[in-house]
Parts: sequence; C-alpha cells; structure tokens
Amino acid sequence: MRQIVLDTETTGLDPAKGHRIIEIGAVELIGRKLTGNTFHVYINPQRVVEQEAIEVHGITNEFLQDKPVFSQIADDFLEFIRGGELVIHNAAFDVGFMDHEFALLRNGTGVTRDYCQVLDTLLLAREMRPGQKNNLDALCRAYGIDNSNRTFHGALLDAELLADVYLAMTGGQTKLELATQKKTSQHNGQAVDWTRVQNKPALRVVKATAEEEQAHQQRLSVIDAPLWPQS
Repeated sequence: MRQIVLDTETTGLDPAKGHRIIEIGAVELIGRKLTGNTFHVYINPQRVVEQEAIEVHGITNEFLQDKPVFSQIADDFLEFIRGGELVIHNAAFDVGFMDHEFALLRNGTGVTRDYCQVLDTLLLAREMRPGQKNNLDALCRAYGIDNSNRTFHGALLDAELLADVYLAMTGGQTKLELATQKKTSQHNGQAVDWTRVQNKPALRVVKATAEEEQAHQQRLSVIDAPLWPQS
C-alpha cells in the first residue's frame, strides 16, 4: 500500500472566507516504510496571512511573496498523491482547503477523493484513546516521539512526526532505526533537526511453555486436517 502522510498550513481557518493554503508537506510510506520521497512547497496565497495564523506557523507575508501560486504546483501535487491513501490529522480541515484550491482552478480538477482515499488519524486516535487529548503534540508524548524542536507548526515537519505517530498507533514501524538517528526538515526556509524515537523499549518475546505446547498438539490431534502441522 502506498500512503501519503500530509499536512498543510493556511492563511486562516476557513476557506469559505477566502483563506488559502500556504504550505504543503507530505512524506511517502510504502508497505509501512518511509521511502524518503517527499513533497514540500510554500505557496503564495495571493492574499494576506492573518496575524493569528502567523503566530501558529511563523510563515510571514514577506516570506511568501516570491513563492509560486497554487495553480503552478497543482499538477505536481496531484501526481504525488494520485492513487495513494492520504493520512491526515483532522482530515476535514486539510481536505476542505485542498478541495477549495482545486475548485479555484476552474479546470474540472474535481475533489481530493477523486484521486485518493483519506484516513483521518484524529478519528483513529479518538477511537483508540477516548477521553484523552489527541492533538499531534499529545500523541507524540504518548508514543515517545521527540517533538522538542516543534516551536512552530510546519507542514513537512508535522507530516514527518505524524508518520511516526501513525506507525506507532497502528503497530510500529517495520524497519529498525537507531534511537539517536536524526532527520532534518525544512521550515520557513530553515533546517530543523529532530530525533525520530528515543528510549524505545525492546519488544518482549514470550514463548510457549512445554505444557502449552503439549496442549496445542493435543488440540491439533482432534482437528480434521488442521492447517498447522503437528510437529
């Protein structure tokens, strides 16, 4: 399965009020493994970024002045997500903005779900951790993922953190990495180092006792054509 863990940053909270996407960050998982293939772009929203939004993500109007508009990156973005499953925290927010941007293209692009499936990790977390805080920072703490360099929200950094959270929530990552391994992300034009997982305990291996093995063999002996061999 090809999955795209994705996050966006925006000029404000509501596309119906004219707010736009200003950053997209996405990382690729294939077979539950990070491939290193990413999509990251800053976008000129052709409108003012609200101050409240700047205080969240730190992306200023001046920084975005020379960045491409959405129509210039739309084809590359669609090609990156096409046919995959998007993994998004609070997917209704990001997908709502993406659908709004596609509608503004006025070229019959359609909506996000025309190109890919969508998995909302916020809904998943609420099912797994009812009554608890389930924002990204809370989930990083719960699953031992170091997010100490997350001073501001940044789309690529948050997508990378969410990938680790998602893998931990759904069974862990399928490839081993050193606890001290570092990654570098780009946020607002600056490199940000972060550690994937620290102090992750070794998995406990529990083997059957002799009595349990004997009981297992006895059970197999009374089953007609068991799938498991008796030796």
